[in-house]
Amino acid sequence: MFETLTAQPADKILALVQLYRQDPRPEKIDLGVGVYKNADGVTPVMRAIKTAEHQLWQQETTKSYVGLVGDPAFSDVMVDLVLGGAVPRAAVAAAAMPGGTGAVRQAFEMAQMANPDVRVFVSDPTWPNHLSILRHLSIETVAYRYFDSATRGVDFDAMCADLAKAKAGDIVLLHGCCHNPTGANLNAVQWQQVVELLQKTGATPMIDIAYQGFGDGLEQDASATRLLASALPECLIAASCSKNFGIYRERTGILMAVSQDQSAQALNQGTLAYLNRQNFSFPPDHGARLVTMVLSDAELRADWQAELEEVRVSMLGLRQQLADELRQLSGSDRFGFLAEHRGMFSRLGTTSDKVDALREKHAVYMVGDSRLNIAGLNSATIPVLAKAIIDCGI
Repeated sequence: MFETLTAQPADKILALVQLYRQDPRPEKIDLGVGVYKNADGVTPVMRAIKTAEHQLWQQETTKSYVGLVGDPAFSDVMVDLVLGGAVPRAAVAAAAMPGGTGAVRQAFEMAQMANPDVRVFVSDPTWPNHLSILRHLSIETVAYRYFDSATRGVDFDAMCADLAKAKAGDIVLLHGCCHNPTGANLNAVQWQQVVELLQKTGATPMIDIAYQGFGDGLEQDASATRLLASALPECLIAASCSKNFGIYRERTGILMAVSQDQSAQALNQGTLAYLNRQNFSFPPDHGARLVTMVLSDAELRADWQAELEEVRVSMLGLRQQLADELRQLSGSDRFGFLAEHRGMFSRLGTTSDKVDALREKHAVYMVGDSRLNIAGLNSATIPVLAKAIIDCGI
């Protein structure tokens, strides 16, 4: 029977990783993979996580299952971290998931269960796996304009014009902060306008928040998610702990279903448990337990927040250094957007042939749509990248 299978398209980012590994040039620069790296090119284990892991090793007495939706304590601390009291806890159904990707997948499935004809409005561009999962589930997608290649900012008027076509029963997928892949984000006034637009159309927001703490700070990065959750009848929130806790391989995420009608919470919670049972039964616990320990202990939480802030400020410094270097080399401010973007990524807004030229001539690896991972840089490689960008006529 397997002879009937057809080859699936290769993941472009994973293919880029392979090209990078095969490149013998010692000066090569990897800006493709969306993983945080420090100045030494290492994705470190955060101090608070290391401490919590040691404590867990000493205290843990069993590896038995926890439950279909994970440890309730994990849900409690994550609801508090993301929503911060914006809605009553009793309005939120929550379930642990295998990473942010697992949360996104389950959110789409829950939406499809609620409305088999659901359409999902997705920003152009968005994280490629959003589109891949939607295709796999045979869910109709509708692109809404988002990135302005001329300004490298948000084309907000076009975005609103497209979202005005959504209706009740549709999902509008939004990036809570640090838009991937562009780095361009809405401001507070624009977020309020999005809320008013959703109130008018009746569409339900789904927020993918994978980088809380990487943009403008833990509280600021959650502000849009909290606004949407408190102002609209329902929303879905897929949150990841991979980046801000540095536990990528532990696959730790959570899906929240918020309903202002608190009587719906039990049904939503049961639906999340059912979906988990159909997909993987019990979610991973190790990373979730570490996150719970860190967020529940004042000393560990303070240390985690301090290290996360160091990471955030470091990326802002890299952005500013790159923008300054390009300003000096180009004699213009056309790369000033790099300092304005937030999170790990920025999109240069150039053509794929120039991205190829960066790789072939200068051993600079980035995704074909010109997304670069700011966290893949350091103070020594920034001048190299800046010269390569100018040399390739970007």
